[in-house]
Amino acid sequence: MSLKGVELQIAIPKTFDAGKMVEQHQQNTINQQIHANEALKKELDRKQTTVNETDSTDAITDEEERQGDAENPSMLAKKKKKVPEAPKAQHPFKGNFIDFSG
Repeated sequence: MSLKGVELQIAIPKTFDAGKMVEQHQQNTINQQIHANEALKKELDRKQTTVNETDSTDAITDEEERQGDAENPSMLAKKKKKVPEAPKAQHPFKGNFIDFSG
């Protein structure tokens, strides 16, 4: 396939434009990968510095009461009697059947 002079005048500038577009696309892809990697590192750092599980405060206070009131068991019994057990609240829709058909 041979190109004439007029065809070369059109083909060569378009080749340069296409090359620039390909290079920009590659740079965009590389930048996106770098940003995704940085976001992943930040997420991992955040997960490593946050507390995942905590001890129940009830368990801690029960242990402290047992250790502190070991000498006087009647005080421990009085404390337990004073605290009335609160009824558990029902969830508004969990465990209930809701008919969405309509």
